[in-house]
Amino acid sequence: MAPARRKHIGPLRPARPYREQSVTALYQMSATANLGTKLLGAPNLRASELVWKAKYAAAGERNVSDTWRRVARAVASVEADPQYWEREFLSILEGFRFLPGGRILAGAGISENATLCNCFVLDRIENSDTGVLEALGETAKTLVAGGGVGVDFSTLSPNGTPRADGPPAPGPVAFLRLWQATAEAFLANAPRRGAMMATLRCDHPDIEAFIYAKRLPGALSLFNLSVQITDKFLAAVSADADWPLMFEGRALRTIRASQLWDKIARAAYDLGEPGLLFVDQIQRENNLWWRERIDTTNPCGEVPLPPNGACDLGSLNLTQFVRDPFTPGASLDIERLTNAARIAVRFLDNVLDLTTFPVPKQAEEARATRRVGLGITGLADALVMLGLTYGEELSLRTAAHVMSAIRDAAYAVSIDLAKEKGAFPALQRNLYLDGAFIGRLPASLRARIKAHGLRNSHLLAIAPTGSISLLAGGVSTGLEPIFASFQRRTIHDERDVPRSVELTDPALSLWRSQKPAQESLPPGFITAWDLPLSAHIDMQAALQPFVDQAISKTWNVGPDCEFEEVEGALRDACRRGLKGFAVFRPGRVREGVLSAAPVRSCSDEATPCE
Repeated sequence: MAPARRKHIGPLRPARPYREQSVTALYQMSATANLGTKLLGAPNLRASELVWKAKYAAAGERNVSDTWRRVARAVASVEADPQYWEREFLSILEGFRFLPGGRILAGAGISENATLCNCFVLDRIENSDTGVLEALGETAKTLVAGGGVGVDFSTLSPNGTPRADGPPAPGPVAFLRLWQATAEAFLANAPRRGAMMATLRCDHPDIEAFIYAKRLPGALSLFNLSVQITDKFLAAVSADADWPLMFEGRALRTIRASQLWDKIARAAYDLGEPGLLFVDQIQRENNLWWRERIDTTNPCGEVPLPPNGACDLGSLNLTQFVRDPFTPGASLDIERLTNAARIAVRFLDNVLDLTTFPVPKQAEEARATRRVGLGITGLADALVMLGLTYGEELSLRTAAHVMSAIRDAAYAVSIDLAKEKGAFPALQRNLYLDGAFIGRLPASLRARIKAHGLRNSHLLAIAPTGSISLLAGGVSTGLEPIFASFQRRTIHDERDVPRSVELTDPALSLWRSQKPAQESLPPGFITAWDLPLSAHIDMQAALQPFVDQAISKTWNVGPDCEFEEVEGALRDACRRGLKGFAVFRPGRVREGVLSAAPVRSCSDEATPCE
């Protein structure tokens, strides 16, 4: 018999108070407070504790509660009433309801010189030796400070271009290797190794070399690569037209657009890279469309940024807002969720006043626009707790409703903050209100923006949340589907010693604890490998209209997935207004960093590890 339809919106239910004793006890108690039963098994708790000690614990902190208090106190210190806001910030940090970006957790309250932003985008590289060296120096400063870096290499001359004062230009791919070597040298002994994103325009003469720059195992290991895809290129592909490869306004050679598209798609299929960035769609949806041109993103793709832009990120853990999971009355407490969103936006806005920046230009840009990126994690686990199947129509509507509610709460509190603290300096209200994304806001919010402005130019981004989701006990990451029922991971402890941990998906663990006599999977439980590719696209497309920045999304497909299916999905993503994504298909050329564990034993050391 088909299960009864669930209600997904419920009234506000105050959180039950609890005391924290250790990171393990805290997670058990926080799960009990919100879900009515223990959420995790011992391996997940061990993974949480390993991640906390290795990445986020400060000297002298005994448990994660000490970390929450340090972070809440530091971020509240810029407020007129710091004690009040410390309590408010602590209320969403406790129980892993709100997970700030890793740099915030690791650095807030530790040093006045700490950067709390996860990533940055480099200024446009001047096409000269001096310009390259200056950009390389800014990259090194940012990486040493613990930030990742996005770099657009499209300004650099193609390989072989004659130069009057030296040998021919080496081309962007050669400079990628220079960036890689610099990062390896500066980060050799660093506890945190910032990743990099490299992008190149689809009409750059070296685009084919860029596409295959990572074809050899281990090549450019600190980089993610993405191709900047333009509307003109997509039109040329559809028309099977010629495509000029240009630099500084001159066509240097011409290829068939469909042939280049096929190379991009096949590299994505075979290698997992490059990803695709639809830069014209990003620009159309940019809230600051009149002020800036965006050509690249942070290393994971969820924050398209202008030159010198910075990421200030945090995620709401949806599993902690599910009431009565696996029952006919299962619901998401939307009122409690949106209240947490309002506090989280204020938290992230304060980070911009507390943090330092590796390069002065980054501080100027960040404080002119006050971008923040509030997102979600645990979506797939929350859907299972609600009895919904990831990718099916009701799950898409539920996820869209949740993201819409978070969007409206975030914009409402940013308007309130503008009234209290002032609007972001770069705001031009009439131009801002003409933006495509802002045009989709409720009329009441648009009227309030017109009257009062708002504190932050952008407010929403869905990050991959890998480490912070492990900190929260291994909940499903970002908006991604559940990876596997069980998975084996290698986590480096605080002494950088690798530890093998096998994790049980938290939703499955909760289901088994509630129904110990049943060996079956919960209704709606499905993993990434069992989903059709269309489900990945459908979920990303369902949420993107409510996210003013972007979504970090990897299309995990099985090794037997045919190239034609992936290529067709890439075309579908173009039509549906997505901003970017990457494809991952485990196989001969590239292997996964996670593995599904076939058994629950932690002794199977032959299972591939991260």
